[in-house]
Amino acid sequence: MKHIKAIGFDLFNTLVTAELKTLGEAMRRLSKSLQRMGFKVENDIFKEAYKEAVMKFVKKAQKDGRETHNRFWISAALQRLGYDISPDDRRIAVAVDGYFSAFFPHCHLIPGTKQILSTLRDRYRLGLLTNFTHGPAARKIIDNLGLCTFFDVVLISGELGFRKPHPFVFHQLIEHLKVRNDQAIYIGDDLESDIKGAQRAGLRPVLTTYVRDQNISSIPGIVFSDAEEIDCEVPQISMWKDLLSLLGGE
Repeated sequence: MKHIKAIGFDLFNTLVTAELKTLGEAMRRLSKSLQRMGFKVENDIFKEAYKEAVMKFVKKAQKDGRETHNRFWISAALQRLGYDISPDDRRIAVAVDGYFSAFFPHCHLIPGTKQILSTLRDRYRLGLLTNFTHGPAARKIIDNLGLCTFFDVVLISGELGFRKPHPFVFHQLIEHLKVRNDQAIYIGDDLESDIKGAQRAGLRPVLTTYVRDQNISSIPGIVFSDAEEIDCEVPQISMWKDLLSLLGGE
């Protein structure tokens, strides 16, 4: 890869994994939080209403590229159960915090991540661009895992208002890294959001397959594409040493 001056990274299943039990625990904490605030919600009934709300808002986000947020999902689920409550109600904000508190003890760095970032930051400008609805929780995860100091910029879809694969978020990454599109690579695990999104925005994508190759159980919602669906010209890495080899040809 010639003339590369900057590297962008996805977060989940690229730098970090979240244990498989995370979302189940997050839903349990969400329900408990609502119950403590006086909402008479039965776990299974609320879970089904919440799931339907998520699908509705996520499909819209996938269509127009605008990021959604958990507060809308919770409000819609409660409204379906008979509660007249706004997404901006402070009780929903408390419930959102309760939901994301489940992530903090269950997120872990992929082995060698700090070492590779430490090596790369002396040669490249580094950026982090992640799809995550709730910015404060994403930043706490990143901070808890000691990643903040490695990046020149950290961009979160919940703060940008748009999510990958929308070109806006990739253009924001390039603008903050102060390089041209063709001077940056973007590394991620998702074929549509990361690889095709980066390509459409003019960046040079690199697919990481570590989590798939190591058969690591992580949070669902990460869709792996079959190898035959991947553009044969898109470089793939399984281990961090593969990235060093890929960059070493400059």
